[in-house]
Amino acid sequence: MTTATALIAEDEPLLAASLQAELARLWPELQIVASVGDGQRAVTQSLALLPDVLFFDIRMPGLSGMDAAAELADRWDTAAKSFPALVFVTAYDQYAVAAFEAQALDYVLKPVQPARLQKTIEKVQSALANRAPTAMDFEATLERLRHVLAAPAGAAVPRLTLLQASVGNQIHMVPVADVLYFEAADKYVRVLTAHHEYLVRTPLRELLAQLDPQCFWQVHRGTVVQAAAIARVLRDESGKLSLALHALPQTIPVSRLYAHLFKAM
Repeated sequence: MTTATALIAEDEPLLAASLQAELARLWPELQIVASVGDGQRAVTQSLALLPDVLFFDIRMPGLSGMDAAAELADRWDTAAKSFPALVFVTAYDQYAVAAFEAQALDYVLKPVQPARLQKTIEKVQSALANRAPTAMDFEATLERLRHVLAAPAGAAVPRLTLLQASVGNQIHMVPVADVLYFEAADKYVRVLTAHHEYLVRTPLRELLAQLDPQCFWQVHRGTVVQAAAIARVLRDESGKLSLALHALPQTIPVSRLYAHLFKAM
């Protein structure tokens, strides 16, 4: 049997305990180094403990399991240790399950089903036994995460050309073509133009589905930038990218997930 460490991120204590009990029965050599109840703690503890396997609930307070995995991928030191094997824990959702299967990301359904969990364990054990800590392996993980984080396919959504933003007791009509970037901020999305900032309540993921992907690029978990607004791509000493815009002084960080968008032609 493969000896490994794991972290469980699940906001329902009974489900977390059930998963931990089944793992102890089916994979007794596995050491659970932490069990946390929200996405941000999942990221913090994973970076501190460097587990081999992550069991992330996809719906948690604050950061979702998907967003926590994306942030962790951005901050993980691949020189210190290979990125963990990812297993997502989810109530049945045909779209989520289809996305995981299409991208070869493993998942466990709630409530925990021992037979299905056994298959997941065997898959993870095989992956850990055959893992080679290469940049190519990590890039493959990033590519899978990019696909499952993308707006779900479905009926065509009309392109958004005009944004209605409340300012006091007024509604401002903001042409989408004037927007330099969108940034998620708590319960709002910041909408930045060259001269104004607006707040809207529509979630960034919902806005993204209505934007032209040729014109607006997601560059971070919570940031979408108008491509034509980008003046330069900057690289720091550690290799991380950031964007300088034509009309605004601040720079915008680019996460590892989206660094592939910026390659010299």
